[in-house]
Amino acid sequence: MQQKTIIFIGPQGSGKGTQIERMKAVLESNDRRRVVDIQTGRRFRSLAAKQETFAEDKIAATMNAGTLQPDFLSAVLWGQAMVDQLDPKSHLLIDGFPRTIGQIPDLDDAFIFFERGIVDVINLETPEEVVRARMQSRARADDTAASIEERLRWYRDETLPVIAYYRKRNNTNVHDIDGTLSIDGVHEAIKTALGL
Repeated sequence: MQQKTIIFIGPQGSGKGTQIERMKAVLESNDRRRVVDIQTGRRFRSLAAKQETFAEDKIAATMNAGTLQPDFLSAVLWGQAMVDQLDPKSHLLIDGFPRTIGQIPDLDDAFIFFERGIVDVINLETPEEVVRARMQSRARADDTAASIEERLRWYRDETLPVIAYYRKRNNTNVHDIDGTLSIDGVHEAIKTALGL
């Protein structure tokens, strides 16, 4: 199997984290290669929980407001994870970036540097009312009504253009997946789309 580079895109609450965990298990069971799983949201939540430094306090405040973290900070987190973990044969699963058109050039540079060929994008198409209900039910501290609405707004304004970019990018396959299916249904649809 050729190395996989898979970007998961969808609004918060669409199930990206769950599906990455399942895809990681599939790749690990089918192949002896390392699977590098980079989820910036999880990394930001970990830093926000510490609140021991000025940066961690700022991250927590930004998360509580439901706004995007600065591009440089996202790039630092995912870039360091790639430097520390990625090798030429490993599979790469990405969640949480790029979330804006402005984040794409750094990621494209990283793909060139790390010799990542074909990129698959899993676009979890999930209506706002569905993700809103999911976020309200998961009881995370940063899932306030105001922050949920702000995240949905920036997804529409900032992240949907990223999907449009990937539809035109060479060596990239965008797979539209119905995010309203059951967890198992979404997982099977992703496996089918990726030929796994």
